[in-house]
Amino acid sequence: MYLDNAATSFPKPEKVYEAVLHAMREVGASPGRGGYRRSLEAGRILFQAREAVADFFSISDSSRIIFTQNATGALNLALHGTLAAGDHVITTSMEHNSLLRPLYALRNKGVELSIVPAGSDGVVSVEDIRHALRTNTRMIAVGHVSNVCGAIQPIRQLAELCRTAGALFLVDAAQSAGYLPIDVENFSIDLLAAPGHKGLLGPGGTGFLYVASDVPLTPIIQGGTGTLASAEEQPLIIPDGFEAGTHNLPGIAGLQAGIEFIRERGVAAIFEHEHALLNQAEQALRDIPGVTIHGPSDPFARCSVLSFTASGVDSALLATELDHGFDIAVRAGLHCAPLAHRTLGTLPGGTVRLSPGWFTTSEEIAFFSDAVVQCIKRIRKAA
Repeated sequence: MYLDNAATSFPKPEKVYEAVLHAMREVGASPGRGGYRRSLEAGRILFQAREAVADFFSISDSSRIIFTQNATGALNLALHGTLAAGDHVITTSMEHNSLLRPLYALRNKGVELSIVPAGSDGVVSVEDIRHALRTNTRMIAVGHVSNVCGAIQPIRQLAELCRTAGALFLVDAAQSAGYLPIDVENFSIDLLAAPGHKGLLGPGGTGFLYVASDVPLTPIIQGGTGTLASAEEQPLIIPDGFEAGTHNLPGIAGLQAGIEFIRERGVAAIFEHEHALLNQAEQALRDIPGVTIHGPSDPFARCSVLSFTASGVDSALLATELDHGFDIAVRAGLHCAPLAHRTLGTLPGGTVRLSPGWFTTSEEIAFFSDAVVQCIKRIRKAA
């Protein structure tokens, strides 16, 4: 049983597999690298996928979508491509290392960094971020949903704060894309980074960065673009100059198919399905003595994941017992977000995290809950 969709969604819709195979077997060529039929067909697939992403996130100009290998690549481009020494960035203590580590690297190059602590429930205060503003604040960068506890951050209010302060607003949608509605232009998001392989149900090795039309961006990778080949400098044209090298066309085709699958069912229906499963799991876990659920107490204030610990039980050992004894896949540990665990009080052992998906059933959650009871009893007895 697979309950680690927050890391990578599985299984994928059948049409995703079909789109990947079609791009590999029937098309084969690279987009923008030739004038023959197969290359033109590859370009058509690339364009349609870009249009699908733009439509899904209410982006009026699909050329502002830059395809990347994952959300990490998108975040690195957003940060290294916009920030310079002397700029000030505000982020939160709930962020994933894919956002924090590029910021740490930029701090070593003269970028000023403020990390605002979130509350013990994982939700950051807009007022706390307001108090962190400086005259040189260039950007506020936050994850929409915590990958550790599912806390949903107030991105609408943060966007308004950015507008008032004249700062860029970068949103890491790794855990919200496909689960929560995101209207980029209505929300006033300047930079949106998302992976394709999580809630968007696409293959691994896919992701994108949206860049608003008034945001200057510098490429961080140089190479072939299929356009302006005679120029010595990397083109600054979006998206061409920021997608150097060969595209992952099968993955991008699969990403489009994943988005189409979500469109057919509706983001609200997917959220309601997973919300019901998480509530079912939470109710069962709260009946287990010594189990603590981490994150917001209001189920509607969190999304995608449920994190818990059991007193006297090592989280990694519990996850291993679930895997070996019941073939249940959950994630344990720090989830690449050590500051979030410090905020939640779950250092150093971290938490056990379950994240159901569209194909997860209520029966599977019941089986998982029973297995947790048995594993905790076994571990405590052995201790």
